[in-house]
Amino acid sequence: MATTAPEDIPEPDRIEGAPHPRDTAHLFGHDAAEATFLSAFNSGRLHHGWLISGPRGVGKATLAWRIARFLLDAPVDDGGLFGAPPPPETLDTPNDTPLARRLHALSEPRLFLLRRPWDDKNSRLRQEITVEEARALKSFFAMSAADGGRRVAIIDAADELNTSAANAVLKLLEEPPAGATFLLIAHQPHRLLPTIRSRCRELRLSALPPDALAKALTAAGGEVADDQAQPLAELAGGSVGEAFRLTNLDGLKLYALLIDLFSSLPRLDRPRALALAELGAGRGAEAQFDLILTLIDLFLTRLARAAATRQLPPEAAKGESALLTRLADAPDAARLWAEIAQSLAQRARRGKAVNLDPAALLMDMVLTLEKTAGTLAQR
Repeated sequence: MATTAPEDIPEPDRIEGAPHPRDTAHLFGHDAAEATFLSAFNSGRLHHGWLISGPRGVGKATLAWRIARFLLDAPVDDGGLFGAPPPPETLDTPNDTPLARRLHALSEPRLFLLRRPWDDKNSRLRQEITVEEARALKSFFAMSAADGGRRVAIIDAADELNTSAANAVLKLLEEPPAGATFLLIAHQPHRLLPTIRSRCRELRLSALPPDALAKALTAAGGEVADDQAQPLAELAGGSVGEAFRLTNLDGLKLYALLIDLFSSLPRLDRPRALALAELGAGRGAEAQFDLILTLIDLFLTRLARAAATRQLPPEAAKGESALLTRLADAPDAARLWAEIAQSLAQRARRGKAVNLDPAALLMDMVLTLEKTAGTLAQR
């Protein structure tokens, strides 16, 4: 059996095309979370477990790595002749030090990164963090610290721990080694064991506003025009990760195509519908197909919410407001569009599971929207 070279193994905690969070120098939009951690550090009563939670792609891993660099760089107060250094005011650390280079290379002996492992047998990343990796974390803390100082463990993501691995981590949190700090990243903290959550102090990160999202995306190597910041924030839900995917796949243009097509409802423009379906078909179009499914689901969510609240969201594409107003105007529109959104999401999952032709699946979804819009038009 061929073994995959280490440099060819994808990192499960990295967005394709973007720098890894350990190499991201700045964190945008989360000053309050940084201030909370700094206050705890400067108090001299730093909690050993920190749960960094929030939606995917908003900067949780970037914050975890900033905290790790900060802790490993900060001098340990040993009660020496000259006393403790002045309290730090930021989590900023130099990026040209031996520590920074070791962290980049994942060779820092005082840090352990727990994440989904590579499965050489099936040539893919595992879907969960297994107990073997959690036991390696326990072995890491069983060894004496090289300098008797701090050690940090980053778990990315804690909601990917299987049951046995979660219990192994829980034991470490219940009896933390001296000088240890655990940074648990969670996209869905409700999936964690209640006992894990109770032993951690939580830093909750929210979706980024348009200006912070644009800055974060630019820092990651993306490009955002001034008139794209608001639409991108709307479609990405304040997530840098999702914004990166949208920009890489020209998602704003694709959403505009959807809005233009759906504006023909309930009399669907069939040739344009077929052209859209073909965009998600063919070899190499898997990412485009997934994005189209995401954008259709997002459109329906925005439509159902607009119908329920009678309030329009900021436009993510030209003509969207007029379209939402028209399709949300009928009686009981909110309930019906919400049901259609749920039904189509389930259909998409089943279709992908059985490798249904992408073009056929997309065309079937669009025809369902046509039928629904026609039903509402008659009420």
